[in-house]
Amino acid sequence: MEITKFLKHHYRHFNAAALVDAAEGYKAHLDHNGKMMVTLAGAMSTAELGLSLAEMIRQDKVHIISCTGANLEEDVFNLVAHDFYERLPGYRDLSPQQEQDLLERHMNRVTDTCIPEMEAMRRIEDVILEEWVKADSAGDSFFPHEFFYKILLSGKLDASFQIDPKDSWLLEAAKKNLPIIVPGWEDSTLGNMYAGHCISGDVKNVHTVKSGIQYMMFLADWYTQNALDDSTVGFFQIGGGIAGDFPICVVPMLHQDLQRDNVPLWGYFCQISDSTTSYGSYSGAVPNEKITWGKLGLDTPKYIIESDATIVAPLIFAIVLGQ
Repeated sequence: MEITKFLKHHYRHFNAAALVDAAEGYKAHLDHNGKMMVTLAGAMSTAELGLSLAEMIRQDKVHIISCTGANLEEDVFNLVAHDFYERLPGYRDLSPQQEQDLLERHMNRVTDTCIPEMEAMRRIEDVILEEWVKADSAGDSFFPHEFFYKILLSGKLDASFQIDPKDSWLLEAAKKNLPIIVPGWEDSTLGNMYAGHCISGDVKNVHTVKSGIQYMMFLADWYTQNALDDSTVGFFQIGGGIAGDFPICVVPMLHQDLQRDNVPLWGYFCQISDSTTSYGSYSGAVPNEKITWGKLGLDTPKYIIESDATIVAPLIFAIVLGQ
C-alpha cells in the first residue's frame, strides 16, 4: 500500500485532501454492499486510463460504465495501434502548417497524442462493418458497445494487439459483459462511419445500432434492479459532458416520469472536474445543485475534486485497489 500511504501522508488539504476523502468514500460505499457507475468524458482512453481502470473492472470495483463514443472506440484504437501513435510534447507550439502536415499524414491529434487513422480507425472499421452488415441482414439490432464486445471476443483482433491486453479496459469489460451506457454515440469516429455506411446503403436499417433512448430505457431497468435499500448505486464522474449528464438523470426520470418512488437516489457522488461553475456550466455545478433536481439527497456522500482527471483518477483507483 505504498501509493496509499504516500497519498495519505502528503495529500492533506484542498483538492489533495478531497482526493483522499473521495477514495475512502468510494471504498466505504463498496464495503456497504453498494455498486458503482464510472463515467468517462474527455479523452481518458487515449490517456490510457485502461492501465488502472481495467484492474478496477477485474476486481469488481466498477459495476457499470457510461462513456462517450470516443472513449469507447479509443480504448480499442490504442489496443491495436499503440505502436503507431505519436506523442507531441510541444503541441502548444504547433503552427497551422504543422497541423496541416499531421492531417496529410492521417494523424489525428488529441492534445499531445496523435491517433493514426489507417492503423487504428480504418482497421476497426473493417472489422466492425462486418458485424453491422451481419446484424442488419439478420434484422437484429445491438447497442454500440455490444458490437465492440463481439469483435473483441471473436478473436479477430488478437493478432493486432500492440499493448498488453490486460490494460484494455473495454476488453476486460467485454469479458465480464459489463453493462455500458454510450449516450450520443453518433458523435464519434465510428458513429460518423456508421452514418456513412447507412447513406451508402451498406447498412439498410439505421436502427441496426441502437440509440440513446434505448440506452436510457436499459439503464432505467438496470438501476431499478440494482439500486435497492441495502445496495445503492454510486456515481463516480470523470469530467463532465454527456457521459455524466445523461445517466445521472435516470433517477429523477424514474421518480417523476415513471412514479417509481421506492427507487433510492444515487448513494454516492464524486466528480473530478475542470469546469467553472460561474459560467453556468452544468458539468461544473457543485454536487448540492443536484439535490434540486432530485438526483442526490441531503445525506448522499458528495465529493468534488477540481483538478486534472488524468492525474487524479489513477490515484483514487490506487487507494480503492489497496495499492
